[in-house]
Order: sequence, then C-alpha cells, then structure tokens
Amino acid sequence: MLIPRPGRLQLPPLSLYVHIPWCIRKCPYCDFNSHQSSGEVPEAQYIDALLQDFHNAQPFAQGRSLRSIFFGGGTPSLFSAPGYLRLLEGLQDIVGFAPDIEITLEANPGSAEREKFSAYRRAGINRLSIGVQSFDDLQLHSLGRIHCSDDARAAIQFARSAGFDNLNIDIMYGLRGQSTKDAMRDLQTAIAFAPEHLSWYQLTIEPNTEFYKRPPVLPEDDALIEIQDSGLALLQSNGYARYEVSAFARDAKMARHNLNYWRFGDYIGIGAGAHGKITQVEKEQIVRTRNKKQPEHYLNAQGRFMAEIAPIPEDEIAIEYLINVLRMPEGFSTAAFEAATGLGFELIQKQVSSLQAQALLSFEDSHVRPTEKGQQFLNSVLETFL
Repeated sequence: MLIPRPGRLQLPPLSLYVHIPWCIRKCPYCDFNSHQSSGEVPEAQYIDALLQDFHNAQPFAQGRSLRSIFFGGGTPSLFSAPGYLRLLEGLQDIVGFAPDIEITLEANPGSAEREKFSAYRRAGINRLSIGVQSFDDLQLHSLGRIHCSDDARAAIQFARSAGFDNLNIDIMYGLRGQSTKDAMRDLQTAIAFAPEHLSWYQLTIEPNTEFYKRPPVLPEDDALIEIQDSGLALLQSNGYARYEVSAFARDAKMARHNLNYWRFGDYIGIGAGAHGKITQVEKEQIVRTRNKKQPEHYLNAQGRFMAEIAPIPEDEIAIEYLINVLRMPEGFSTAAFEAATGLGFELIQKQVSSLQAQALLSFEDSHVRPTEKGQQFLNSVLETFL
C-alpha cells in the first residue's frame, strides 16, 4: 500500500538535455535516436526549433536556473561553434544559467571535429565528452566507428590545447574477442591522458541494432568478470573514484549533469526524441515528457508544443527513484527519498531491511547505500522493490 506524504515533494535542481539527432554513420551497437545524415544537416532550422521548443517548455523551470546543459546525440559536434553560440545565448535569454553552469558537448574524434574545439570553448562549452570507445583500430572497425586510434589521440590532445580542463573519455570493454590484457591496454591508454572523467562500460547488445540482428562473439561471463575486476583496480590505483556504476572521476570532477539524473533531479529535454522529467509540486506529481522522434516531424511541428506529457504513476515513483540513485555508492538519505518522491520512507523500509540482512544494502544514520556486493547484483536489489 502506498503511503503518500503530500507537501513533502520538493523542487530539485534543474538541467537541460539537448538532442542532436544526426550522425555521419550509425554504429551497429547504437540504440539511441540517431539518424545517418545524407548531406549537410539543417543546423539553422534545427536551432530555431530548439529555441522555440525551450521557450514552450520554460514554465517547467518554475523559477529555477539551469545547473547544467548536455548536448548529446547523434553527433553534436556536427554543428558549428557559431551555431552553439547562438543557441546558448538564446537558451540563456529564456531561462537563466547558474554562475558555475556545466555545459557538456559530446564530440567525435574525427579530424573535422577537432578543428572546432577551440571555437566550441569560446562559445561557452566548458566540458567535452569524447567518444573514443577503443584505441585498437581493429576494434574500432568492428564497432563501425569512423575514426582511428590516431584520430582519438589527436582529438584528446587538441581538446587540451583548446583549453578544456574538464574532459571525459568514453571507453568500452567486453568487445569482440577482447582479452583482459587488451581491455587493460585500452584503459591504460585513456588514463595516460589524465582525463578528469572516464566512462568505462561494457558493450551490451540492444534490440533494434545491427549487432542484435548479427551479434558478434563477445567474451564469456568469467572473462568479463576478470576484465571488470582488473579495470576497477587499475582505475582506483590511478586516483579515479567510482561514483556510479560506469563513471569514474578524479579531483572531484564528477559529471554534474549525470549526477542530477542519478539523484532524480529535474531536466528539460529538447530536440528530436528528447525526454524530460519534471517535478510539479503544486500538482503533487512528477511527469515525463517525450518529443517527436523523427527529425523531420520535429522540424515540421511549426512552433507547437512538441512534447507528450505523462505523469509517473504513484506506484512507479519509488522504483524509478531507486533505479537511478542506487547506481551510486553514495546512495540516499530517507529525507532525500521523501523530498524527491513525495512518498514516505515507510513504503520501502521493509525491503531495505531485508536487503540489509542479505548484506546488499547498508542502512545507517538514516542513509541507505548499496554495498559492494549490492552494486555487483544491482538488478537483484532493484527486483526486490517491484
């Protein structure tokens, strides 16, 4: 039985996600809303649509400024620096930015994008996330990437020379025929560049991808466990703290935008296929928003409100919160659970106690955290709350 606590729901921090849906070539493992471009992308028209979309969504801000912006895709680095400058200035006119706002752009390591990095920095982007995936050319070919390992190395060096002091590198493991030695070579190469942040995650085969139709031969479970254990030890020995399942940071440079997701903060989503999550305190509800998926449909919306809005059912709010927050070793406090969900902690206390007895969660001083064992078996932990 649900135990709603009216009035406890509080407005969390606010972020903005901007989706750029085009890419040069669709990767065979990618299940994101990305569309291969057959020519020049309609940058100016799309930016106009983004600004109108954000203007329409402005009431969702409810007086809050933006703490972070994330340009994802697709390949956001297909857009020009002047385009991003115009977009950022327009966004700030609609909803103010926090003085220390984090603005992240996903970038491809291809040479065409490298030349734009200095201009991106001048436009106001202060964090880059470079999708390297591997420094092994054979693996890059297998993954359908359009860059080579030399491109990746050059892109990282160019980002530094452009003044980026907050840099993420994406690296995959569990690739076709990959040994522990191979995976550690990839990871050590990334670490040698001393990025502030590393996203190190396992390749998974998702529905509606080319790999799902024609799956590659990937390492067995025992080999994956060995890779993961070796990688976690390597990251820790090099000063990278694991603050989420696949996110590692040094010098406390955690990704503010992603932390807001995992802590069940609010975010407005604009662009084709973008999703959002908004707390509405006065209505005592939390809603999800979703935009039209196809770029042409989004562009042809002619200024109408583009997002479908659906309240999260009351009996699903708790599990949605837990799916996010238990990805982090920091866990959550009982007060944070109640403020973010509007529900009493009593709703999940029995399950928490059961998982504590199994050494999967710890519960001390009104704070719930996944144990090391709990993180390893996170899916089983979450199933307990269903």
